[in-house]
Parts: sequence; structure tokens; C-alpha cells
Amino acid sequence: MSMSRTGFAEAFDLASAFDAVTDYWSPKVVAQVNDQYMKIAKVKGELAWHSHRDEDELFYILRGHLRMEYEGGRAVELTEGMVHVVPKGVLHNPVASEECWVVLIEAVTTRHTGDVDTPLTRSIEDQLG
Repeated sequence: MSMSRTGFAEAFDLASAFDAVTDYWSPKVVAQVNDQYMKIAKVKGELAWHSHRDEDELFYILRGHLRMEYEGGRAVELTEGMVHVVPKGVLHNPVASEECWVVLIEAVTTRHTGDVDTPLTRSIEDQLG
């Protein structure tokens, strides 16, 4: 497999990349475009209420259903093929009642659980591993 200048695979099958994801809420970086990481994650249950002060997050649902909860009781229901951007500084909590496969596009500086630390928090180093 050929590697790109950023050290990631030059080309890969996105759905097959999920085979390497074994833990829920533990994103893996699969590509880098400028100062953005493309991450994949399998999620089930809920992560944590958090925000990212300086970064937007893009969620693309490859498989399953994700409910993005927002402060004040608002929620956005996301199904396969849908894209949603969580604006920077907005308190949110992703929830999946069943296993869901998510592609994330985030700035390389984005902390997994934003402004909170939980047992599910993963460092960038963990996500690159």
C-alpha cells in the first residue's frame, strides 16, 4: 500500500477501514487534509456533554443512526448518508442507541471530548495509533 506525504494510506476503502475500529467512542485518524483530520469511529450509547471552543466538527453517518443532542432539548436525527456540522462553542452530546459508524472531519487540534475529560476521552496520540 502506497503512503501519502502525510504518512496515511494514499487510497483506501472507507467501509473496510472500520474493521480496525474495535472500541466504541475511540476515533481513529485515517487521513489528513491540510490542518484537518479525517477520523472514523464506531459509536454506541452516549459520549458526554461537551463543546469545542475553537473548532467546528463535521459528522458523516456511514452506517446506522446518531442523535445529536443540544442544550435546551433540541436534537438533530442523523441517518445513513447524512452530514451534520456541530458549530464551535456549542454544547452537544452524540447518542446512538445501536452501533453507528461515523466519519469525522476535525481540526488537528480538536480534543475528543472537548472541554471535559471522561473515561472515554482519547488523546490525539491514541487516535493516531
